[in-house]
Amino acid sequence: MSGHIALIVNPRAGMNRAGRELPTLMAALDATKSDYEVHATKHPGHASELAVIAASAGATTVVAVGGDGTVNEVVDGIMQTDPGARPSLGVVAAGSGADFARSFDLPEHADADLKGVIGETRRIDVGHMEFEDRSGHHFVNIANIGLAAATVERAERLPRRLGKARYIVAFWPVLARYSKCEISVNVDGTHYSENAHNLLLANGRYAGGGMNFSPHSDPSDGRLDAQMNIGPKRQAVSLIPKIYRGKHLPDTRILQVSGSRFEIDTERPLMVEADGELLGETPVTITVVADAIAIVV
Repeated sequence: MSGHIALIVNPRAGMNRAGRELPTLMAALDATKSDYEVHATKHPGHASELAVIAASAGATTVVAVGGDGTVNEVVDGIMQTDPGARPSLGVVAAGSGADFARSFDLPEHADADLKGVIGETRRIDVGHMEFEDRSGHHFVNIANIGLAAATVERAERLPRRLGKARYIVAFWPVLARYSKCEISVNVDGTHYSENAHNLLLANGRYAGGGMNFSPHSDPSDGRLDAQMNIGPKRQAVSLIPKIYRGKHLPDTRILQVSGSRFEIDTERPLMVEADGELLGETPVTITVVADAIAIVV
């Protein structure tokens, strides 16, 4: 039994691919006589609101149909519900990146076998960010502070028709102007301070459209794996081919540490992004909510 399923669809994700694939998904659910409903997002943050409403109405599985940003918002909504009655997370990867889905070998399109919608589940951790103004947000895949977040910020201003190429187009001018910054991190009571151009914190493994940033990350181990890039800026370019293959670690230019609580401050305010969403600026405290939700795999 799959229970009641709520599909939260960003019809514009993947240059409208999510909307185009929705009929295929609905036909597969109809064929199994599944009990489901469909909600379409209309504005940023709407997927989170819809996830809360669906959970309150008794959905046992809330499915994010879209890109990593849609998954991020749905997870944030699920995490706002009663921990004892949280619905499972389903994922239909229909966005440009589909990076979170890669960590679980979920299909990149609506699947007739309904993988990621109906089936077995596994428990995973969720990250939580808390900013100086006390606002907070959850994330489930990978967060960045520094160069990568600045690239996301610039990419947001580029035409959506470019798809994931927006990030490649945005990267080069950001890299040219970006200067390193002192980043201080307290990890479970141990302090690190380095002049760096990026700090990555990984729960999942992939980001940036298939780049295997954190090949050894386990989203069920109660920890985040951090990488602080302390080498020269040109490192960001030379490592790209290795990152796609997950072969960039270990590297003396990357400080690696893992933990469950990261208190982060920076010499100047730096943008913070997670799962491709811009969430705020440093300082920020990032913690792990272990065993937080179940994902359909």
